Amino acid sequence: MSAVGRVGKGVLARLVGSGIGDFAARHWGREPLLRRTGGDFGDLLDLDGVDEILSRRGLRTPFLRLARDGSVIDSRSFTGGGGVGAEIGDQVRDDRVAAHFADGSTIVLQALHRTWPSISDFTTGLADELGHPAQANAYITPPSSQGFSAHYDVHDVFVLQLAGRKHWKVHAPVHPSPLRDQPWDKHADAVAARVRDDPPVIDDVLEPGDVMYLPRGWLHSAIALGEVSAHLTVGIHVVTTFALVEALTALVGSDERLRASLPLGIDVADPDQLDGHLKTIREDLIAALQAVPSEDVARFVRERAWTGNRPEPLPPIATAKLVLNVGEGDPVRRRQRLRFRIRNPENGRVVLELPDRDLTLPDSTSTALTALLDGKTWHVGQIPGLDLADQVVLVRRLLREGVLLAATA
Repeated sequence: MSAVGRVGKGVLARLVGSGIGDFAARHWGREPLLRRTGGDFGDLLDLDGVDEILSRRGLRTPFLRLARDGSVIDSRSFTGGGGVGAEIGDQVRDDRVAAHFADGSTIVLQALHRTWPSISDFTTGLADELGHPAQANAYITPPSSQGFSAHYDVHDVFVLQLAGRKHWKVHAPVHPSPLRDQPWDKHADAVAARVRDDPPVIDDVLEPGDVMYLPRGWLHSAIALGEVSAHLTVGIHVVTTFALVEALTALVGSDERLRASLPLGIDVADPDQLDGHLKTIREDLIAALQAVPSEDVARFVRERAWTGNRPEPLPPIATAKLVLNVGEGDPVRRRQRLRFRIRNPENGRVVLELPDRDLTLPDSTSTALTALLDGKTWHVGQIPGLDLADQVVLVRRLLREGVLLAATA
């Protein structure tokens, strides 16, 4: 018996349309997509919301960057003390941001998936559908300005045009499918040559409601046209094939043959001395790799996939009160977007795997646990598989562990 916590579908279709299978086959990790949705993204963020974030939310670095002419501006030029009762020195000064923006600087609101509820829900839902962690930044550019020169990202991106119009140019990669430690500046000369010498794959204007998908490695730059332009960039931190290679490499360390010392006096800089050893080591390595269970690999890589986005917010005070007073008739439900897996009973116990820990429970709770994690609302006293007293004990434990929340009756 196993289950994986997933949310409902719909976020990805809003971006790529109903042809998700075609997107997966033709575009995902392969080539860009430009789509006119015919709608808008005002429900996620608009320019009034940007002003609220900058002026009324006590924003601090590094949640804000300013950039001009391709360079990031020193944050000390737009931050200062928080005033009476706030002993901090890096709170954003809205007046200085306004001055920089008027002078042509681009505003970058970083990690909006952690600070703006509508974007948080949207980003986490998209990450759940894709199976890869996601984050979101917003870029607000003055009229006829460019924030960053041509570059590539080491993650896939969805660009959602929020306001105004922006002219984008996209060029083919110079380093396809870069890993996290292979940023564009390591290939700056090749990037500059590609943009200078080759025609763009996309040379178009995005208007509110338009969406563009760019796989990691594709070169891009954008210039705002005759008005303030804002777009949301949702970065998809794809779990790559190399992540499985890293997992396998880490897990073969349990094989004693691969931990043995090399001979006394060996010169590891001499290829001739290494050659004979490498033949044996390669054979041992292949055998060890083939012996690594898929279960172990999944457990190794799940931290990257499961901890990238947080589940539904949990109200600490209300939850603590319910923990103390939970009783018959109280409605509870699983936290939305919580990633989990129920592992088969072992030695009279059932294991609930969570992003940061495992919970071990009596096997007698298996039926009730499965029900409580099905996403529906359950009332204490009606949960199958346990009597009332044991239901209270289980619900109290799962509330305390942040697995369940109080539900609307």
